[in-house]
Amino acid sequence: MAKSKTIFFCKDCGNEVAKWVGKCPGCGAWNTMIEELKVDKKAPQAAQSTFSNQMSSPEKITEIETIEEDRIKTSISELNRVLGGGIVNGSLVLFGGEPGIGKSTLLLQVANDHIFQTSKVLYVSGEESSKQIRLRAERLGAKSEHLYIYSETNLSLIESQIKAMNPDFVIIDSIQTIYLSEVSSAPGSVTQIRECTSWLMKIAKIGGVPIFIVGHVTKDGNIAGPRLLEHMVDTVLYFEGERHHTYRILRAVKNRFGSTNEIGIFDMKEEGLIEVANASEVFLEDRTVGLPGTSIMAAIEGTRPILVEIQSLLTPTSFGNPKRMSSGIDNNRLSLILAVLEKRMGFFMQNQDTYVKVTGGVKVDEPAVDLAIVASIVSSYKDQATPNRDVYMGEVGLTGEIRRISKIEDRIKEAKKLGFTRAVVPKKNLGGWKAPTGIEVVGVDTVKEAITMIFKEANNI
Repeated sequence: MAKSKTIFFCKDCGNEVAKWVGKCPGCGAWNTMIEELKVDKKAPQAAQSTFSNQMSSPEKITEIETIEEDRIKTSISELNRVLGGGIVNGSLVLFGGEPGIGKSTLLLQVANDHIFQTSKVLYVSGEESSKQIRLRAERLGAKSEHLYIYSETNLSLIESQIKAMNPDFVIIDSIQTIYLSEVSSAPGSVTQIRECTSWLMKIAKIGGVPIFIVGHVTKDGNIAGPRLLEHMVDTVLYFEGERHHTYRILRAVKNRFGSTNEIGIFDMKEEGLIEVANASEVFLEDRTVGLPGTSIMAAIEGTRPILVEIQSLLTPTSFGNPKRMSSGIDNNRLSLILAVLEKRMGFFMQNQDTYVKVTGGVKVDEPAVDLAIVASIVSSYKDQATPNRDVYMGEVGLTGEIRRISKIEDRIKEAKKLGFTRAVVPKKNLGGWKAPTGIEVVGVDTVKEAITMIFKEANNI
């Protein structure tokens, strides 16, 4: 019988070492090594799935038959969008988010979807009893006869139920509570999470059943356990949002079957999560017009154009090093834009604390946000409001030029739909397409030209 051995795992990357070290040799993180007992070598044999005993052999890629499988399209179109068109059979999806953000609520609504009326859905809970889930299901109206609740944490028993029921959809809530009896570590440890996820992956691939697993997040916002957990699954979804606000954003950070740029927006109500069809109206509903320091930008999230508001606040400082703080955009991007305004426009920013925020909790990381940030900062610096019906988009170069951006037509159409009458865009984007009627599209080449056009009523820029 093999002897147990103590090893150390990195909780960030899953790297394994024989003794404790302060810095992980795999990812370079400090103080991330966790002591655990090494998995017994006989455990993987006991943990192998028994769905199929057929032997396979290598095949030529030109001889492999490809079949375009239909995705399972739920009635929740926002979820279908983030998944790339629907649920793929045999896929393993990791669903992460802060406690209380709405992960279990959304998955329970998916399990009650009409698409599964003629099939079986197995909801496995390791955190709540069957009666507790029934109470939440009554509030959400999820009381379909096709939904089966199973409160269990032993993965061997869970697999037995999956084999006996042969469900079309499985939900594991959560992966941190599931354990394998062959592994000596405690539930939620690095070893248990890795082995359980590997076992669930075999069940999903061999059985062809889609499995959603819920993962808790750490205080840093990452899913608890090694990063290896995210590498093993097919799709990683994050549910974001402030618990004190009703709006939630579902974002894909990894997707083998679709784009990772898509987002889904939901509104948390008493009866559950409601889809938000027009995201731009949501992010602009609290906008106050006529105040300095604000501008509107047309962003692209996957295939969806979204209008968001950029707010800036510049205040004089008496210290040598002014503050540079941002929310929703990269702080390095803010520093670059301020340097361009100082060098190319002559604005003196060294005595100004600068705060920039994207309202609504949205994170914008595309270069097209640069021009809107410029308009917002200059508006606060001059204490002069931007025109109410203007929208700005364009990348700002270090030499002060406005560079071309992508999907300009979709951005303009979304701005036109929400009643904006003028769009300031890069001049290089003007050719090859026709702007819709009702909105004026103005092209600019430099930051100076853009600021002059935005604040043309000012005497000096």
